[in-house]
Amino acid sequence: MQIQSLNNRKIWAIVPAAGSGSRFSKTELKQYQRIQDQTVLEHTVNRLNQLPLAGCVLAIGEQDDFAHQLNFENAENIHFCLGGAERVHSVLNALIYLSDLAEPNDIILVHDAARPCVTVECLYDLVNTVSKVATSAILAIPVRDTLKRVVHQQSIQQTVSREQLWQAQTPQASSLIKLKTAIETALKNDIVITDEASALEFMGEIVQVVQGRSDNLKITYPDDLELARLILNAQHGKTA
Repeated sequence: MQIQSLNNRKIWAIVPAAGSGSRFSKTELKQYQRIQDQTVLEHTVNRLNQLPLAGCVLAIGEQDDFAHQLNFENAENIHFCLGGAERVHSVLNALIYLSDLAEPNDIILVHDAARPCVTVECLYDLVNTVSKVATSAILAIPVRDTLKRVVHQQSIQQTVSREQLWQAQTPQASSLIKLKTAIETALKNDIVITDEASALEFMGEIVQVVQGRSDNLKITYPDDLELARLILNAQHGKTA
């Protein structure tokens, strides 16, 4: 696998890791749970490091004294900045941090701290798409299941057509200047930003979908941790 052509652009990664993860546990952070003698965050960052990154910025909480102690690959390329109240603020803080290191047109990948299973092939497909079409892009998969709109008392209101619906994943990629401008503009206009693509969409930026894989799991609930372990074992050719 190789990057087709970056046109002198560097690749940087941002991992927002300051969230409380309250759906996982009220007391334990999901990114610091262990799988195969590594934390989820180590798996995630080390997977991103399979790309030729210029650097990776971790946006962590003010009281987080653990992230600095982790054993990341390419440790010399790991940077830390203070995260924010919400994911979007952590990403913006990391973009501001990178503004002193990266060029405005450099490619920025934003990836969930709790997505340790993204494949190297998907990472390369995403970067090659961004470099080839000179636009923003995200990993996503088509919605498979029948969708129901549910109202009060768990009653189904209607079945929602899944045609043309995709489930967004990460990484999500854009240039530094586009992403920073989009997030700042969306925040100023009180737009609810659930991912980087939503900020880019608000700006009228074209965002390309790159088909990912269903095993790019985001660990959200406690039982997802066991599923992530099985996926990583399978990807490494091990018996669970």
